[in-house]
Amino acid sequence: MKWNFSLIISFVIISLSSALRLNSSVLALRTSRIHNLDRFISKPRNMSNKIDGNAIAATIRGELAEKVKAMTESLGVTPGLAVVLVGERRDSATYVRMKKKACAEVGVTSFGIDFPAEVTQEELVAKVEELNADPAVHGILVQLPLPPHINEQVVLDAISQEKDVDGLHPLNVAQLCNTKTHAPGRNTWSFDAINFHVSCTPQGCIELLDRSGVAIEGKEAVVIGRSNIVGIPVAMLLMQRNATVTIAHSRTKDIEATVKRADIVVAAVGRAEFVQGSWLKPGAVVIDVGINSVDDATKKAGYRLVGDVNYAQCSEVASLITPVPGGVGPMTIAMLLRNTVNGCRRIASSSS
Repeated sequence: MKWNFSLIISFVIISLSSALRLNSSVLALRTSRIHNLDRFISKPRNMSNKIDGNAIAATIRGELAEKVKAMTESLGVTPGLAVVLVGERRDSATYVRMKKKACAEVGVTSFGIDFPAEVTQEELVAKVEELNADPAVHGILVQLPLPPHINEQVVLDAISQEKDVDGLHPLNVAQLCNTKTHAPGRNTWSFDAINFHVSCTPQGCIELLDRSGVAIEGKEAVVIGRSNIVGIPVAMLLMQRNATVTIAHSRTKDIEATVKRADIVVAAVGRAEFVQGSWLKPGAVVIDVGINSVDDATKKAGYRLVGDVNYAQCSEVASLITPVPGGVGPMTIAMLLRNTVNGCRRIASSSS
């Protein structure tokens, strides 16, 4: 059989060309897949880097329910929380309902004391002193704000240190600032083993970091805001966990550069979406304490809730970040319950 040399050459060229086109297509497909995979790996954002405060708080409530059950069986005592509400502010009434619901969930007895807005300061202080002496009450919370004719600090100072589950009594604050957040005689960290109450929201911030696997020791932390309720106590807690802490505030020069250094950012400044994504060090952990309302015509209520950081921007840069709502908020109530349970245990142990 005779072969046409030109025909053979043409067949070889066509075969080679087809193979090259196939290889190019496969290479392009592989490159595309690798590129897409690289995009996925380098940006596990929005969902995967969200710290779910609702889930963590639910876990803590479950743990507390077990502790309350064991305490009731072993010590014969049930923790009791008294919540004092003055006036008819809808937001305050909502918060009180949430706290009572959480109490019922974990087995803590709740005592609701409601006063009209016209109540005198003397009447309110007298009720607090009555609750101080009530052995069934292990924690007292006066819902703030109070009407302008009442000095809030006078009322808060009237709550006994042992029952000040908000952690705002001067002696509890002094204990915190006296580096006593380590259990007596121990080097390990334990909110359960200390003998005083730590403010709920700052305690919740630390708990979120711990339960999200964030190492605090040796890290640089920036706290934005210097309030007595959040900024200062959370800065103290971070410092006592061996972080290097900077408190930024309204007089801080070049606050963007200050925040840029931080491995951990706690925003508690009370300004909607104040912290921008460009301010963050890539991979920083962000705890957003703020809760602000901004106009939003697409919402039925005409507004939406946002934090002190620009979540859309910051979630693209941060390794972990708390949303608003659903971040720090649920933890505040969980820590209130934990303070009440711990207070009950301490009171019961001291009287046995």
